[in-house]
Amino acid sequence: MSEQAALLEMKNITKTFPGVKALDNVNLRVKQHEIHALVGENGAGKSTLMKVLSGVYPYGTYDGDIVFEGRQCAYADIKQSEKDGIVIIHQELALSPYLSIAENIFLGDERAKFNVINWDKTRDDALIYMRKLGLDENPNMQVNKLGVGKQQLVEIAKALAKDAKILILDEPTSALNENDSEHLLQILRELRDQHNISSVLISHKLNEVAAVADTITILRDGKTIETLDVERDKAGTASISEDRIIKGMVGREITERFPKRNNPIGDVVFEVKDWTVHNPDNPEQKKLDKVNLTVHAGEVVGLAGLVGAGRTELATSIFGKYYGDNISGRTLINGKEVNLNSIPKAIEEGLAYVTEDRKEFGLVLIETIKENTTLAKLKKISKANVIDEHEEILAAEDYRKKLNTKTPSILQLAGNLSGGNQQKVVLAKWLFSDPKILILDEPTRGIDVGAKHEIYLIINNLAAQGIACVLISSEMPEIIGMSDRIYVISEGRITAELEGKTATQEEIMRHIISN
Repeated sequence: MSEQAALLEMKNITKTFPGVKALDNVNLRVKQHEIHALVGENGAGKSTLMKVLSGVYPYGTYDGDIVFEGRQCAYADIKQSEKDGIVIIHQELALSPYLSIAENIFLGDERAKFNVINWDKTRDDALIYMRKLGLDENPNMQVNKLGVGKQQLVEIAKALAKDAKILILDEPTSALNENDSEHLLQILRELRDQHNISSVLISHKLNEVAAVADTITILRDGKTIETLDVERDKAGTASISEDRIIKGMVGREITERFPKRNNPIGDVVFEVKDWTVHNPDNPEQKKLDKVNLTVHAGEVVGLAGLVGAGRTELATSIFGKYYGDNISGRTLINGKEVNLNSIPKAIEEGLAYVTEDRKEFGLVLIETIKENTTLAKLKKISKANVIDEHEEILAAEDYRKKLNTKTPSILQLAGNLSGGNQQKVVLAKWLFSDPKILILDEPTRGIDVGAKHEIYLIINNLAAQGIACVLISSEMPEIIGMSDRIYVISEGRITAELEGKTATQEEIMRHIISN
């Protein structure tokens, strides 16, 4: 790439919290007219750096300089950085679900005169930004009627309405399916090429980074490791491979992205027969239709399918019938039929469910690691309904060591941990419940490649202990790399059962779309 003028420079940024240097002389240079990827493991300092840039951590709370469009900046808050055209779109969407698309786009910047909103101008101006992004919906539509992919586009429209010159996107595709993800990446290309808007893309999906980035900056342990310029051939293939990015992120080559598992597979532990579940919001609609599956001791069974195919509905309807209406079918553990009609009953029978949303359903973020670890089975550390705190500390410390959770103390609040370490605490909670069957729903979503590898090793270790594992993932390489067998689910039906060793992405997709 030819040398371009710097739109943004962050020079020698150092940010210290009590006892921790989160950023250590970090440098970031974003050019005009580029997509700049910022990558690193959880805890590398990416989010902290962006909070410094946006004024969440105001000038005076860090060392170093921010230079934007050639001017040295000292942002006191987000409004100041947004006024300059620096707009951050966070991983958790900040939309008001019951307001319209147009109202959300101009929320806080209403089209008003003398405190009276001009609704015609609100709708007309919203359409301008919506058309730039290919949003054809009525601007009066409530945002909660949109899919997640289009809600993400509304967030970008909000940013454009603030005259964004540089967009910072934090894991923008983490909750999107493959088609929506590709559409979003194409939008970033169009904003770069047609509107001269630069982007900083924070993502753990290295295939997407390689597909779209012009430049890649790698952070590790709060330091800038390197910045790589990406060249592309005529077919658009990047000169920088995923393995090359991984090496910079973790400081070593990961030779096996999916570690091999050689433990013997035992007898059938868990069976689901003719499992049918109706939509609680529309009782006439079947979300699952006569699903059958088996899982053996020491086996990892993958569940592959598109978003909305019924994977999570299957998991949550089995796990204490948390989801669904008019549920029929049978569940058997070790050949004996069991009635899993409540979550406590499911836990008692040896079933555990690692939810796909660890922040909302997996953890109590304002409680400590210690308290979260024992939450699913308090009776193990209680006598006469009184918790034995000494036993609780021993249990939490034991799982911290077993799972290599990176934390100064088990008294650390769960909400203060990185994504990968939060996921380890969720796993600790369910392992403490002594499961026979462990359902893992998107267990590596939103965590970096190094933490993913650690989670894979944990799953392999659990299988080696004879635990029957069900793995739900939207990443097909992960499903194929980690599963002994794979069930393909499409529109609530099992359409294929494949051997993990021989399955291919093309074969899985063929069974997904053939239903």
